[in-house]
Amino acid sequence: MSGEPNPNCDPLYGRVDALLEQLTKSKSLHILMILDQKNRALRFSEIKDRVDASSTTVSRRLGELIEFELVERTKMREESKTHEYAITEYGKQLSPIMHAFYDWVEQKNSF
Repeated sequence: MSGEPNPNCDPLYGRVDALLEQLTKSKSLHILMILDQKNRALRFSEIKDRVDASSTTVSRRLGELIEFELVERTKMREESKTHEYAITEYGKQLSPIMHAFYDWVEQKNSF
């Protein structure tokens, strides 16, 4: 019965699981935190430099975060192929949770 929703399970739990699975992928939270802290759109290269990851990883994570509507991509100029990425309002709603998580890990100091 793999892949089929369990009729006894609350669908909300499945949605939360999907979000947590995305956020725990390599560099996802890091990218969101950077965009949240900068509070402005950043180019791909600026994000890549700050997360210290391969172009492939950053590109995949950005695409996935866009699918979850946590990040948006816009062209810098109409004639340009360069894009900027920014955290969405929906993504900003996760800000207190992300900061609390980072604060908790910092206080724990044993990982």
